[in-house]
Parts: sequence; structure tokens; C-alpha cells
Amino acid sequence: MIDQSVFENKTAAFHTFGCKLNFSETSTIARTMIDAGFSKVQLEEKADVYVFNTCSVTELADKKCRQVIKKAIKTNPDAFIIVTGCFAQLKPETISSIEGVDLVLGSDEKFDIIKYLENTQKLASTEIHTGKINQTKDFKPSYSSGDRTRSFLKIQDGCDYYCSYCTIPYARGRSRSNTIEKTVEEAIKAGKEGAKEIILTGVNIGDFGKLQNETFFELIQKLDKIDGIDRFRISSIEPNLLTDEIIEFVAKSKKFMPHFHIPLQSGSNKILQLMKRKYNRELFKNRVESIKNKIPNAFIGVDVIVGVRGETEEDFNDTYHFLEKLNISQLHVFTYSERPNTQALKIDHVVPIPDRKERSQKLHKLSDLKTLAFLKSNLQSNFEALIEGSSQEDSMSGYTENYIKCELPFDKNLINKIVKVKLKHLSLDKTSVVAEKIN
Repeated sequence: MIDQSVFENKTAAFHTFGCKLNFSETSTIARTMIDAGFSKVQLEEKADVYVFNTCSVTELADKKCRQVIKKAIKTNPDAFIIVTGCFAQLKPETISSIEGVDLVLGSDEKFDIIKYLENTQKLASTEIHTGKINQTKDFKPSYSSGDRTRSFLKIQDGCDYYCSYCTIPYARGRSRSNTIEKTVEEAIKAGKEGAKEIILTGVNIGDFGKLQNETFFELIQKLDKIDGIDRFRISSIEPNLLTDEIIEFVAKSKKFMPHFHIPLQSGSNKILQLMKRKYNRELFKNRVESIKNKIPNAFIGVDVIVGVRGETEEDFNDTYHFLEKLNISQLHVFTYSERPNTQALKIDHVVPIPDRKERSQKLHKLSDLKTLAFLKSNLQSNFEALIEGSSQEDSMSGYTENYIKCELPFDKNLINKIVKVKLKHLSLDKTSVVAEKIN
């Protein structure tokens, strides 16, 4: 049994790389350490312990991880350094080779962080604790805290899809989740900490409940009835799991916002097959049209990867023209990078790095045009915005139901409140809308 009194008057700083799911898990780790006696400080401050929750979706994510770890060690060479998350699960030996790292914890082990942290004295050599994540059936719930406005609620973990380009199943294991009853309990906890809006997160949230013979649709019906939480948003959901009944439910719900994030990855059916995705572009187009038919002003964000192995110029143009015609609001563009042990490495055709960057730039420009058109189509309309803190000295911002960022004159009484607004005109940088409060 560890004597937790050794952690009193000790400080800990935390940094999250990657997705919203990681943010929810970092918050859970932080709460565990605070309960054990630690005080939380900012990453830039001198801390006794630094905890880094890593991502390994791209090569760039790995590089950023190394840079931030080294910066923390420079801030306090005597600090105890803990690295966990996907990168830690996939490449523990690589992380242990970074000078100054004391403890490497795998995807499951991170939730027992106090168990592995006997004190805050630096170790003579790096300790590694990573289990066989592909064999775990345990689901560890998490939700983010510290932001009164919104909370990221982890409802699902792992993935059974094994897409050819992706390392996530190897880093997080098989798909698993809690029961609906326990998930609702976690949502209520997040709401009691002041969150007005909860974002449902996971690796493949549409797969929720498969081991318990429950469904994602059943879950959102239950969440919709919770008192004290005003808004829910559905984060990334696979197009083949985004059913008409889910879309119809969101269209009628007062709590589930008209905001969808759907991964496409490629607009070429040939590339979708190489990726081992579970749908074709015709199904994806059908999902977008179904949303827009039922909720004309819905925000639709789309993930797409450029430069994957096997993607010719013709394939990319196929994707570009497909996206150009889709009635969507924004693109999240990822430039492909080779990941070890993935099936995509068996594909012979390799896209040169300059071509990958050029294709990425083209889709980023297309995304800007799509977002601008979406913002313009909503001008002079009335919405309800959940107001955050100040974005500048004399203004504050918030998000409408359909995820439009709007700017208002600063009024501290509006923070964390939902107010009626009219969208007047585009901001100077054309990425948000200037709004006025209406009664």
C-alpha cells in the first residue's frame, strides 16, 4: 500500500496530445492525482511531476510529443516524468529512450497511475508498465472537467475495424463500453460540475453497447431525459453506424445539437476499399443528404486523409470533386504518414511527400470555401448560443446549436449561459460571425 502522504504539497502538470477522448482521460488522471494529495499547476510552471497523455495517429504527433517532454525536462530537470497514452502503448521502448522519462504507462495502466507512482524522486532507469491491450475487456469511464461550459464524456473505447492505415486498435484494444445506466451516471456527474454541454466521445461511438446488447440510439434517448444538462453533441460517428433513426432523433431533440462529425477519409471507392472502410461514397452521400433533408442548417464536419498509399492523382481528384459537390460545412484534413505494423505498408504505390502536402493544401482551401458558404447561409438568422469567456478584451464568444462561433460584446453575466442571438455579419477574419443578443 502506497503512503499517499508523500504526495502532499507536491505539484503536477498535465498535457494532452490528440483527440477529445484523450482530453477526457487526462482529466480523470488529474482528478485521481489531486485526490491523492497533488496540486495541479500549468504545464509552463515548475512541477514536481509532469504527465503526458500521448497520441500516435501521425508521425507529427510523435514528434510533438518528444518536443514537449524535452521542454518540461528543461523547465525542471528534477521533475518526475510520466508518459502514457497511445504512443506509450505502441512504442514504450522508444519513449523510454527519451532522456529524463521515469515512467511509461500503457493505455490501461494510466488509470492506476498512483499505484505506479511510489514517490516523486527520479528513477535511475525508466520503468515500463504496458499490458496486452488487445485482451482487455475493461472499460474505464472518463469525463473532462475544469471547463464549466462543456465536458467531453468518454462513452466507448477501442475499435474492431482495423482499417489498413490505422494504429488505434493496436493502441486501444477491442471495442468496449459501459452500460447505458452507468454512462448516464457519468454524464450526471459531469453535469453537476457545471458543464452545460456534453460531447460524447470515443474511438467508435456508434459501436456503443455491442457487448451488452445495447445500442448508441438507446443511449442518446436516455441522455436526452437528464435534467440539468442543456446540450449534447455527438462527436465523430462512422457513416455506416449513423442511422436514419439517429438523424431523425437529433432533428426532433431539444438537447442533441444539429452538429455531425462524420469520417469519410476518401471520396474514391477504390481507396476506401484499400483502407478497408466499411462503406462506399454512395452511402456517405446518402447520410449527408439525409441530415440536410431533415435539418437544413445542420453543421457537418468531415474527416479526410490525403496521400495514402495507393492514392493516384486521379483518385485524389475523385475525392476532391466528390467533396466539392457535398453540402458540408468543414473538412478536417489529415496528411497520411506511414505507421508501423499497419496493413497499408503492403501497398506498393507510395505518394511522394510534396504531393501529399499539395493535396492537403487543396483540401484546406476547399474547406475554407465550404465553411464560408455555411456561415453566410446562416446570417440574419436567430439561434441560441452557449457563451464562453472573453475571446478578446472587449468581446466574448459562444457557439450556436449548429456550431457557429459567434462574437458578442463582453458581459461577464453571460458566461456559461445560453442566450438568444441574431447572426449579423462575418468577422474580419471570416471564421466566425458577429452577433447581437436578442430578448
